Amino acid sequence: MSTLTVYTYANCDTCRCAVKWLRAHAIAFAEKPIRETPPSPAELRTMLARLGGAGALRKLFNTSGVDYRAQKLGEKLPALSEAEAFALLAGNGNLVKRPFALGSGAEAKGVGLVGFDETVWTAALAAKGD
Repeated sequence: MSTLTVYTYANCDTCRCAVKWLRAHAIAFAEKPIRETPPSPAELRTMLARLGGAGALRKLFNTSGVDYRAQKLGEKLPALSEAEAFALLAGNGNLVKRPFALGSGAEAKGVGLVGFDETVWTAALAAKGD
């Protein structure tokens, strides 16, 4: 059985658009609140691999968020190890780029999406929901 897990924040317009799109395309998914239950280090590692590896670490971060700016992560991120970055992200869902959609299983295998771009999500998921 395949599973698509989508981490969202209720007050995020982009997250609401993504959830609406998933429902409109009849794509089954499990929704998790990103602030209360951020992705685990293992999920973050999987997402990073799907986004292109170590060079894509910045893509996991909500770079426009208050927490990101308050911690001056724009300056610190280049010097962080993957483990340090994963610990920050797994410990504070506000730091994670959202929505954060990770698939596993036969149909959703290999799906890893951060942010919502309808064209990208369509290419990655629309045919998989049939």
